[in-house]
Amino acid sequence: MKFKVPSLNKEMGKQVSNYINTLTKPVGSLGKLESLAIELAEMTGEPFPEVSPPGVIVFAADHGITQEGVSAFPQEVTAQMVANMVNGGAAINVFSRQIGAKFKLVDVGVASEVVEEGVIHKKIRKGTANFLTEEAMTKAEAVQAIAIGYEEAKSLIDDGIKCLIVGEVGIGNTTSSSAVLTCLTDTDPAEMVGRGTGISKEQHERKIETVKRAVNNRQPNPQDAIDILSKVGGLEMAAMAGAMLAAAERRIPILLDGFICTVSACIAQLLAPVSSDYMIVSHHSAEPGHTAAINHLEKSPILQLGMRLGEGSGAAVAFPILESAVKMTAEMATFESANVPNKENAKINI
Repeated sequence: MKFKVPSLNKEMGKQVSNYINTLTKPVGSLGKLESLAIELAEMTGEPFPEVSPPGVIVFAADHGITQEGVSAFPQEVTAQMVANMVNGGAAINVFSRQIGAKFKLVDVGVASEVVEEGVIHKKIRKGTANFLTEEAMTKAEAVQAIAIGYEEAKSLIDDGIKCLIVGEVGIGNTTSSSAVLTCLTDTDPAEMVGRGTGISKEQHERKIETVKRAVNNRQPNPQDAIDILSKVGGLEMAAMAGAMLAAAERRIPILLDGFICTVSACIAQLLAPVSSDYMIVSHHSAEPGHTAAINHLEKSPILQLGMRLGEGSGAAVAFPILESAVKMTAEMATFESANVPNKENAKINI
């Protein structure tokens, strides 16, 4: 699969950095907001970028690995959560409304039939296979899921969104994400595997052992994103990666959520290395593997709230900080325009 992701506009970043230093404040005094404004300018190629309206896409899919008793909830909960989400009752619905986001919910692999109106029906198969005993999906299905994510994001971008948030719902997805990240980073699964939705100590130990055995059984190629996805990945993870690639190609900033989203971002980076330049990590998840995923992307999170829900919820909560960064550049006065003495007497216009 080939993706054409443009390089960052570093010259625009330099211009915006210089301009920020002429605003009516001590140099560097707005901290990470200043670096975010510069990053957004480099991504978009615009001195005064817009991030509103944001777009939120949640991809839903099930995981056959739940047969190994690695989750606190049965697989049926995925469809129940989809029903709650399409009716506006999930956390991501609340936060999407709060930030005025355009919202989509896409079924790419829920195991049961989803009949609710408002769900975009793009089911590839009824959940992945149990990747402890067989490959999670075929390579063709992995490619199809990436393509679905790409097209769903592209349609939101065509509809005018200026920032992309992707989320997920699916029982068993932290186990799949742990296996994918183990392959990508060659790290002991014991350092990756968390408690997910709140499993017991015994289930946690079983989950670690399951990931170890599955990765050993499947032997994914760490340099081949499609091979990893097909052997131990999830349909929603592939779709999330595809959505991110569509955004990166169009210079749309991507605000990453927690563990599963960031692992999916690592897959996107493997498919198109430059795509990670368009990603911002919204928060640091309580899932232990999230640290490894963030480090793999060489990023740093904006917030530390102890969140681990998924759905895109942490990214939606962090989104107003991006708005603050762009409004700072667009609306603050310069020393010159405000007739305030500035020791550097800088005069920079962009």
